[in-house]
Amino acid sequence: MNELFGFWLLTFTSFFTLINPLGTMPIFLTMTADLNNKDRTRTAQKASVVAFITIVIFAFTGQLLFKFFGISVNSFRMVGGVIFFLMGMDMLQARLGKVKVKDSEVHAYVDDISITPLAIPMICGPGALTNAIVLMEDAQTMGMKVSLIIGVLVVMIITYLILYSSSRIIKILGQTGINVMMRLMGLIVMVIAVEFFFSGLKPILKSMLN
Repeated sequence: MNELFGFWLLTFTSFFTLINPLGTMPIFLTMTADLNNKDRTRTAQKASVVAFITIVIFAFTGQLLFKFFGISVNSFRMVGGVIFFLMGMDMLQARLGKVKVKDSEVHAYVDDISITPLAIPMICGPGALTNAIVLMEDAQTMGMKVSLIIGVLVVMIITYLILYSSSRIIKILGQTGINVMMRLMGLIVMVIAVEFFFSGLKPILKSMLN
């Protein structure tokens, strides 16, 4: 039971820090500035659902991709660790995601921004997808697989609630508070990145030495 809870906790913390819903809030507010509260809520709901489904699909089909392209899990762990580390560096410096929406393009996204670019790649980016594939590979039992899905679901529910309450949260935290939270989450992401990198590097070095 302790092992199962530990795996769920790893799933929750890693996905929450990688998805970084607090860092997505200002961009979400900018992109939905011309929507009323009902449409903004619907946008947050759809984005969260699409991101959840995408992560689950990648979690279960990741191994097929490995076999098709001849990629080893350990290599993927190392690459994932590098991606996480770079994301953590950006977050540690309180920089928002690299997805930028020009003022002239905001209206073009209003019809269906919940899928692109909000759900993909802002919420469900390469870091989250890499994390899903690697953690599903580590989930050896059905209980661990279920806890992985539940962990992702909980993160998506929290993401929706944060986006839904984004205007109030930003007023409470202020830009300084958001930057502090982003730096803390960035530090956690970098720690996870180091763990992922060396967990992939050790088996490769052993096979080379043998």
